[in-house]
Amino acid sequence: MTLSPSDLIAFNAVLFVALISPGAAMLFITRITLSAGRASGIATGIGLGTAAALWTLAALFGLEAVFKLFPWTYTVLKIGGAAYLIWIAIQTWRHARSAVKEAPKPRGRAILAGLLLNLGNPKSMLFAAAVIVVIFPKGMTGNDIALIVVNHWVLELAFYTVFATLLSAPSVRRGYLKLKPVLDRIAATVLGALGLRLILEK
Repeated sequence: MTLSPSDLIAFNAVLFVALISPGAAMLFITRITLSAGRASGIATGIGLGTAAALWTLAALFGLEAVFKLFPWTYTVLKIGGAAYLIWIAIQTWRHARSAVKEAPKPRGRAILAGLLLNLGNPKSMLFAAAVIVVIFPKGMTGNDIALIVVNHWVLELAFYTVFATLLSAPSVRRGYLKLKPVLDRIAATVLGALGLRLILEK
């Protein structure tokens, strides 16, 4: 069947709601942008968006079926992602009182950090799979699949670019620096809790 514009509009609407919902990705890019600046925030968004688009590609190719056939693959990925979240939480807590350096986080490292964060969250793929089953028709062509994935990546990148730009305003950053110890420890607690929840959930 052929992909219709209404299918993409519905997908984008659901994706936008997911993007603005609080979660590990939102907390992570918020912290990076406020501490390292707009460029690092946008770079982190590139990594987050690329990983999310890859999960959508995997869902379109039926990776969910692989998880059902080989449950251990999902478990390994879930534990690895949870461990990464907990590691970020520990580092954030440890450096909560450290002064923010003027040098921004290297963009390559920021992209990789965002990529690893979302690749380590198989729930992103399960979310994509659920949305895809509901919204898109079966039997789509390779071009349709490519369009969906590129559309997903562009929307994520646009969202995170706007978000990082707004968040990097001088007044917002000054407010963050004043409350950095408290805000970083709140972020660390939430990220650590998300990691533990990921491990404990069946």
